[in-house]
Amino acid sequence: MNRQRSALRHVLWLLVLLGGQTLAGWQETLPGAQIIGTGEFRKFGFDVYSARLWSTSRPLASGQPFALELIYQRSISRENLVQASVREIKRLSGSSVSDEQLAAWKAQMQQSFVDVQAGTRLTGVYLPGQGARFYIGQQLLREVDDLQFAEAFFAIWLDPRTSNPELRQQLLGIAP
Repeated sequence: MNRQRSALRHVLWLLVLLGGQTLAGWQETLPGAQIIGTGEFRKFGFDVYSARLWSTSRPLASGQPFALELIYQRSISRENLVQASVREIKRLSGSSVSDEQLAAWKAQMQQSFVDVQAGTRLTGVYLPGQGARFYIGQQLLREVDDLQFAEAFFAIWLDPRTSNPELRQQLLGIAP
């Protein structure tokens, strides 16, 4: 009986330890991060995803790390996510990004993204002076050590010229 209790205690302890590691995820990179703003992205009247912007500084300060969390409401293929991202980066960057650079970034995104279903949570973490990390749930998918890519990618949501200025305002916590 004591042996069974001891074994059960060890199994429970192991589950607690593993559970703590599982929950850490991107939050380890931004300890104490809080939600700055939230918003919904809809296209043609359909809910696509809910978005949350996290940071340790409110309002979001230039040069500060942050996390952009997207919780998808529908299924979208990795390829469609990559194509939409490339299209927006190209639109915002114009001629400042070469076709070769854009192709390299496309390859990075193909390795950093996954097919999503309703309920899938993808989080991108911006690391100033370094690049970005991408998570599915709490699991690290890929780290991209390319600051120019990270800035171009997160500009999709945070640049004043974004295609969805209302969502940008909501994420930055400045929505009317």
